[in-house]
Amino acid sequence: MLKRLFISIAFIINGLFVFAQSGTNSQPSIINYAEPKEYSVADVKISGVQFLDTKTLLLMSGITVGKKITVPGDDISKVIDKYWKHGLFSDVKVLATKIVGDSIWLDIQLKERPRLSKFTITGVKKSDVTDITEKLGIKSGDQVNDNLVNNIVTYIKKHYWEKGYWNTKVTITQTKDTLSSNKVFLNAAVNKDKKVKIASIDFVDNKQFDSKRLRRVLKKTHAKSWNIFKSSKFVESNFKEDKKKLEEFFAKNGYRDYKLVKDSISVVSKNRIALHLKVHEGNQYHIRSITWLGNTKYPNDILDKVLVLKKSDVYDQVALKKRLSQDDDAVSSLYLDNGYLFSNVEAVEANVEKDSVDLEMHIVEGQPATIKNIIILGNTKTNEHVVRRELYTRPGDLFSKSEIVNSVRMLSQLGHFNPEKIEPVPLPNPSDGTVDIQYKLEEKANDQLEVSGGWGGNMLVGTIGLRFNNFSARNLFNGKAWRPVPSGDGQQLAIRAQTNGSYYKAYNMSFTEPWFGGKKPNSFTFSLYHTVQNSGSTSLLKSSNQSFKVSGASVGLGRRLHWPDRNFSLYNEVSFQNYNLKNWISGYFLFNDGDSKNFSFKTSFSRSDVDQAIYPRRGSTFSLTLQLTPPYSKFKSKEFWVLHGAERNVDNIAQTEKARRYSWIEYHKWTYKGVWYNELAKNLVLSFNSQFGYLGYYSSSLGPSPFEGFTLGGDGYSGYNVYGRETIGLRGYENESLTPTTFSKENSSYVKVANVYTKMTLELRYPLTLQPSSTIYGLAFLEGGRSWTKFEEFNPFAVKRSAGVGVRAFLPMFGMLGIDWGYGFDKAPGSNTRSGSQFHFVMGQQF
Repeated sequence: MLKRLFISIAFIINGLFVFAQSGTNSQPSIINYAEPKEYSVADVKISGVQFLDTKTLLLMSGITVGKKITVPGDDISKVIDKYWKHGLFSDVKVLATKIVGDSIWLDIQLKERPRLSKFTITGVKKSDVTDITEKLGIKSGDQVNDNLVNNIVTYIKKHYWEKGYWNTKVTITQTKDTLSSNKVFLNAAVNKDKKVKIASIDFVDNKQFDSKRLRRVLKKTHAKSWNIFKSSKFVESNFKEDKKKLEEFFAKNGYRDYKLVKDSISVVSKNRIALHLKVHEGNQYHIRSITWLGNTKYPNDILDKVLVLKKSDVYDQVALKKRLSQDDDAVSSLYLDNGYLFSNVEAVEANVEKDSVDLEMHIVEGQPATIKNIIILGNTKTNEHVVRRELYTRPGDLFSKSEIVNSVRMLSQLGHFNPEKIEPVPLPNPSDGTVDIQYKLEEKANDQLEVSGGWGGNMLVGTIGLRFNNFSARNLFNGKAWRPVPSGDGQQLAIRAQTNGSYYKAYNMSFTEPWFGGKKPNSFTFSLYHTVQNSGSTSLLKSSNQSFKVSGASVGLGRRLHWPDRNFSLYNEVSFQNYNLKNWISGYFLFNDGDSKNFSFKTSFSRSDVDQAIYPRRGSTFSLTLQLTPPYSKFKSKEFWVLHGAERNVDNIAQTEKARRYSWIEYHKWTYKGVWYNELAKNLVLSFNSQFGYLGYYSSSLGPSPFEGFTLGGDGYSGYNVYGRETIGLRGYENESLTPTTFSKENSSYVKVANVYTKMTLELRYPLTLQPSSTIYGLAFLEGGRSWTKFEEFNPFAVKRSAGVGVRAFLPMFGMLGIDWGYGFDKAPGSNTRSGSQFHFVMGQQF
């Protein structure tokens, strides 16, 4: 025999291969499988692995040098089982490379499963691929084993099962990566097939409500029918929600013993199923008595009024929960608004008999809690005093839920923070009966830059403007505060310029300090503006022979009121304007040449309690404004109207007389605007807008003012061609088309004059996104309005009607932008056909 003789003894025990080798100079040791022998392990090693740690794998085997093992026997089988159970290897071998006497040398040879090079999904849309991949968390380098493959298949099927694709098939294929060692490409080919639809929904054992009524309770689960707006696709998550709605429905109607005994699904065909719901309705219960226990702060009669539910009412468990703790004016809110943070109200069924329930309201009032600390978080740009001064919750005050709600509303209206992320967090301190209130905020950009070009008056108009809504005037000379401008004090600074070259130029600047003096919410506003419109030839050496110029300034003071409630405010303003017309034949004013001055006082009484400024869901805002000039005609002679020393040398003497007549205009102007918001469902908002305006005069011989009237129709954007009028939009009609045209004896021409108007809008809104970077919502509207020359002609029922849809996008950098399509159902004045289809572009927040 050869001195180096390898006796290969092949035996397989659970995939075990053992080779025995004799010593170098001795006779080979023969392993007798009929008589197992005990050996001492002289050495053991791991081979064949590339990515795993060999030391860890050795510990996993449980075999160490010096350990006694029996060969053949269970010791080797157990080692192999351990490696197989981990699922990391596609092959496991244990080799006896050498045997000398009672010593044995072992080599554990492992073959690693392949690693993932790339995972792909085919057969579905990209958004689904992204969603599934992110949820699975599979990444390159993961080991490809049976567990991974099964997880992929299971998750993908579950993903589409929940969406109604019950017949989804997933095929996994592995392809070797020729560029990488021991790596594979993994692909999941998905065939969703068609969604499973509901052929029928059957109720069993329902006696009080027929099946048709109960099917209407299921808001998201519908059987196939003629109604194309109701999806009949079966989605398991929707079905779970609807089963809860069914339970809530019976609870509302007094069926406290209701149970869904069983729900099952039967297969009608490959893509059709039937739902079966067996219910137990039980008796309908009524409230027999209501007893209050533990209340010392409020008497029973007050609590009864707040609860609303009363004796003999149907036992509505849903309404009971809302009236006790969920509604804004619930019983718990009554306590929370008066400092009782640690109070608790619980309804207990003291006695249930036949069809009646006796209720006991257990109240634990506790002690009133006072506010200890106010903590502001997240105001990275806005100074803390700007936040604190808007809060209705202050250290030392009693805790009040309603004051926290009001504080959140005030912070939302500032516009500096994302209204969706303002989070008040009460932090109770039961040991000393106090509470800290933490306001979590998220800053959002609200400065606006306007660089735009638009078409108006048959010409291109360019605009550049800056609006800083969180300006800080006190840091103007602090170089470190310019990032890029000083900010954080909540002041508003707006600068805007608009031009189309030689025909039109407009400049305006305004500044607002919302807390003038720093101690009270009294606002101060100052503005300057100058507008020039030209018509006719112009050049550097020759000015236009036709122009209309408006220059003005205003100063206003506003303050918040405490009566009738804290949501009211009063604003007073004094302004001066000078209108300068030079051969201006426009069809809007009662004279074409001369100067007219407007010195007026304006007072505005308003109220606003909307929850936020950009996308309000609830609340209302209204304003009643009176703007008036002194009644010059009542106490001055006619000579007062003559602008002494300033008459122009013009050819048209009649126009000069008219200019003299209106050199100081007089009027009283009344306007009302109101909007109500109501959230019909989550984020689905219905708003109603009503407006009215009237321009009156003191002297019938002098008549209405040639300026300060109204123009109606179109997008509502205050165009430069009608400066000196208030522009009111009414979608579905061309700009200004609803302004009546009348013949002016003084001007011997037709002019557009509206001294009275009314408008109403019903608008349904739903947001597409409410992110701080952009708020976008769609809308549908019904609108009606009209304007008249004289108040005697006013008829609020004879309005011009329209309807349409639109989109609004609020971008912090540019403000509110939008586009509307409206259809006018009526004829505009002077037209023989209905207005029809119209598109409108919107810039700026509309009232």
